[in-house]
Amino acid sequence: MSLEQTFLAELLDAIKNDRLTLPTLPEVALRIREAVEDPDATSSAIADEIAKDAALAARIIKVANSPLLRGRVAVDNLQLAITRMGIAFVRNLATGLAMEQMFQATNDQVDAKLRETWEHSIEVASICQVLASHFTNLKPDQAMLAGLVHEIGTLPILTCAEDTPEILEHAGVLEKIIQRLHPKIGYSILKTWDFPAELVSVPLGYLDFTRKHDGPADYADLVTVANLQSYAGTNHPLANVPWEEVPAFEKLGMSPEVDVHEVDELAEDLNEARSALT
Repeated sequence: MSLEQTFLAELLDAIKNDRLTLPTLPEVALRIREAVEDPDATSSAIADEIAKDAALAARIIKVANSPLLRGRVAVDNLQLAITRMGIAFVRNLATGLAMEQMFQATNDQVDAKLRETWEHSIEVASICQVLASHFTNLKPDQAMLAGLVHEIGTLPILTCAEDTPEILEHAGVLEKIIQRLHPKIGYSILKTWDFPAELVSVPLGYLDFTRKHDGPADYADLVTVANLQSYAGTNHPLANVPWEEVPAFEKLGMSPEVDVHEVDELAEDLNEARSALT
């Protein structure tokens, strides 16, 4: 049995028998979620939780002051930031920003791959936020989170790869395994994290380019389009997918000829969204 077959078989067996160690949501994100879900929660109590992580607090204030939210008065404290953005927005933003710390490893190769995955997730999340605002009735903050978690299933695979250094010498093989398994693993992670059903379905749905369903566009449609747009003009295999054959574009009411990077208004909003997440 080849190294690829062995590594793949071990992963599949771990998934089948519930032995794959899934990542846990960062503690700060869990605390903020708990505070937000308290029916008696106040913006002051939520601000107190966020303030325990100074770096996260600073980034949330930065987003509150970003052109993305178009506030007229500068915000200089968390309570005002929460009031401007709304509790749901803050919860999703805090969850997304806190996740960045998960995309790190001690092995240089794994660390580089995790950072590449995170940067791609930021790009997709930014496009999702812009598309949600301009083309759908979906919540832009939830759309952003959908983009950030669409490849979350990559994490446990790379953790296993870190424990099997030989597989790291075969980048192409590892990439093939990631592409094959990350959607199913991502679904399991988001389910374990108790994410809303409309986000849990994203990892399994976004790569199905023939996917059709009743009703308006959902978050999987959004990530499908955003992911394809993120690869436009690159050498990535997904850059060759014919957009006019992907039903998700029609669901968004969006012409498959529109590239968000080339429409001035969309490109400007995209830069603002990207800046808010970095």
